[in-house]
Order: sequence, then structure tokens, then C-alpha cells
Amino acid sequence: MSAVAATEAFEHPALFYRTAHEYTQQTVSFLRAGIAAGEPMAVAVPGPNLELIRNGLGADAEGILFLDMTEAGRNPGRIIPKVLRGFADAHPEGRVRIIGEPIWAGRSAVEYPACAQHEALINAAFEGRAVTILCPYDEVRLDAGVLADARITHPTLISDGREAASDVYDWQAIVARYNESLPVAPDAAVFPFGVDELRAVRHFAVEQAGRLGLRGERLQDAELAVGELTTNSVVHGGGSGTCAIWAEHGQLVCEVRDGGRLTDPLAGRRPPRPGQVGGRGLILVHYMADLVRVHTGGGGTAIRFYLGL
Repeated sequence: MSAVAATEAFEHPALFYRTAHEYTQQTVSFLRAGIAAGEPMAVAVPGPNLELIRNGLGADAEGILFLDMTEAGRNPGRIIPKVLRGFADAHPEGRVRIIGEPIWAGRSAVEYPACAQHEALINAAFEGRAVTILCPYDEVRLDAGVLADARITHPTLISDGREAASDVYDWQAIVARYNESLPVAPDAAVFPFGVDELRAVRHFAVEQAGRLGLRGERLQDAELAVGELTTNSVVHGGGSGTCAIWAEHGQLVCEVRDGGRLTDPLAGRRPPRPGQVGGRGLILVHYMADLVRVHTGGGGTAIRFYLGL
């Protein structure tokens, strides 16, 4: 590999750790290497781990962007455009170094498929870019299946201080595996719509979300998200669809389903270009929602978003 190619290559290692000491030692070493190289750096990890890194760096923490991933990355679908691309695109010259920990023991079973797909799609989003994103994984608290998936979504693995290439790396396989069918709840309120019902379906969404307990700005978020998704269905998804709304586990769940098929795995995960007209609907939903799940196939596409009640 040429020096130029090596400099420009995207690097995406998974760091497997077992103790707070090991976590701190490995992440701080990674960041101090970036300091020595003069690279812009960001750290987006859950709050307690954020403090481990900050304390481990001491005075060296100055100049590094720190983000609590439980807030910035609550919805895994907004991590690439808002957190990772947001930082990398702001530093277009030279290599950028990021620590991102999107999967922690508190993630729910409903959230995890979107988390795994996110980790896989990082490889497509940053292919050919001079960016290094280190992703820590807690070997003690995370399930064996999560750790196995990490070995598939990361081309490089770091364990016990040793670095090796993954012999099972295949990010597309994870995107496909978690493209799961999303059954609608039996008690969901359902509204079929076409081009003539776009206003009516938004009113339906507001009425149902309010009935289930959504209030204030979150109610406005639900209306806007439904408006974006239903308009996309009319324009790109065959001209019609259904909107279903229900509540589960303290969250409002809203799904828009149509006959179209999403062929771009990074749809909704690219920051809009300056002056871009259109094409912002799904990314707006990612930015507003606590979680977004997508299933697409020959029978159509379902996009489901969650808002805490």
C-alpha cells in the first residue's frame, strides 16, 4: 500500500475491554497518539466512560470534543450524520480521530438492531476517508451475540492490547441480518393515506399521539415526522401508504409503511449539503426521534420512529 493510500484509508477498530482500568489505558493511549500527530479528536461515549477518559487525560483533554453518547447518540440513526460526520466534515484537512461507543449494557433489545446496523454502516459512510473511529465494547456486560457482531462490523479488533484483522468482517451481512420485519401492534390505530390525505394523516397522528400522552414540542415533532414520511411515501413509495400509531413500554410508536423499497443503505444518514433542496425527510426524523427502525424489501418499506411519552 502506498503512503498516500495508507494515510487516506479509513480505520475502524473495535476495542474489547474488561475493566475500567483497561478501558482508560487503551482509550487514553489512542488519544495521546492523536495529540502527538496533531489530529482533531472527538470522544462520544456514555457519561461514566466519558469521565474515565477525561480524568485519564488530565490537562491533555483540552481541545478534545467530549459528547455523552447516551444523549448525542440515543437514536443510533443520527450518530453518523450528526456526531461522526458532523465532526469529521468540520475538519476536512488531514486525519481525524474519534472514539465512539454506541452500544452499552443499557441499550434495549428494541434499540440493538439499529445499533448493529449503525456500526456496519460506518464502514460505508467513511470508506476512503482519512478518519479513525475506535469503538469500545464491554466484554463483561455485553451479550456474547453483541460481541460476535462487533467482530463482523469491524475490520480490525483490539483485545488484551493486541491488534489483529477480523477474519469474519462482513458489514453488509449485519445490515441484511437486522433488516427485520416489523409487525404492527394489534391495538394500533391505522390510517390509510394517499396524496389527498396528507393533511388528514397529520391530523390523525396528532390526535392519536395526544390521546396516548404525547405533549408539547414532542407532539410537534411527531406531526413533522409523520408529515415528512407520508410525503416521501406519496412521492417515492408508490403514491400511498398507511400510518399506524400505538404505545409500548413508555414510548409512542409511529410507523409509516408503503410499497416502495429503499435501495440506499445510507438513506437518512448523510448530512444535507449546503443549499440542498429536498431529500431531508428521513434525516429530520432521525434527528427528532429517540429511535428509528427500518425494514425494506420486495413487499415495501416500513419506517418506525419512537418518542418517549
